[in-house]
Amino acid sequence: MSNNLENKDDEIIDYGQIKISDEVVGIIASLAATEIKGVAGMSGGIAGGISEMLGRKNFTKGVKVEVKEKEVTISLYIIVDYGAKIPEVAWEIQESVKNTVETMTGLNVVEVNINIQGVNIEKEQKEE
Repeated sequence: MSNNLENKDDEIIDYGQIKISDEVVGIIASLAATEIKGVAGMSGGIAGGISEMLGRKNFTKGVKVEVKEKEVTISLYIIVDYGAKIPEVAWEIQESVKNTVETMTGLNVVEVNINIQGVNIEKEQKEE
């Protein structure tokens, strides 16, 4: 991907290439997904089913990214909170991830695939 800028004389100046790694796109997608209400976390077990829920330190766990030229496909492996409306949560994740990745990277997000790997059943903390 080239970064072409125009100067005052309308000449195009090529400063070089900008390459965004799959890991960077994965971190952006993971952060955008975990901000959605109803998402308990990301699942680390992409191939092996439900795995332990991972903390915020493992940003790229539960995310698979394929970057091709100026397009990207993202697959997310999510654990939802019990009681959340899964279709609504999935749609909000797709919108948030698509908008955030496109805004931050300039890449065209062609797909955001959501894979629900589990449900977090955790008793609410009692209020004092």
